[in-house]
Amino acid sequence: MPDSRDASAPDTDRLALALAECLPELNRALERRVTQEIRHPKPSEAQIALLRFVMRHEGATVREAADALLMRPNNVSALVSQLTEAGLLERRRDPADKRIAHLHPTPRARRELADVQRLRTAHLTRALHLLTDGEMDALGSAVGALTSLARHIHPAAD
Repeated sequence: MPDSRDASAPDTDRLALALAECLPELNRALERRVTQEIRHPKPSEAQIALLRFVMRHEGATVREAADALLMRPNNVSALVSQLTEAGLLERRRDPADKRIAHLHPTPRARRELADVQRLRTAHLTRALHLLTDGEMDALGSAVGALTSLARHIHPAAD
């Protein structure tokens, strides 16, 4: 297999365009399916992203979440307010600096996010079973490449 750096510019441009169109389309289709089946109001994608981050980095601050999610702190702060009001997130004041709040998911958030993840996984698994062995192999290889691509695009990778 040729080195991807040897690919011609038109081929690379075509691949970039195909990825930019395909990945959001896949995500939208998956989200539509999940929204149709979820038993509770489904948080927005931005809210889910924040909840996932906070579950992986419990006690993170709004600034840390904004940096990791590539969002403005005021937008993350608005999401925190929405999720707090919905009973999905808790703000706990830093004992040393009352201006800083640490974010923690509630037990309800853990349950509801697990429901969303379970539905997403079920839909993807059903769709994957419809693919050929070659398509499955290609997707398996692509996951690592897409993860690497995301790291190269994310500003923290610079």
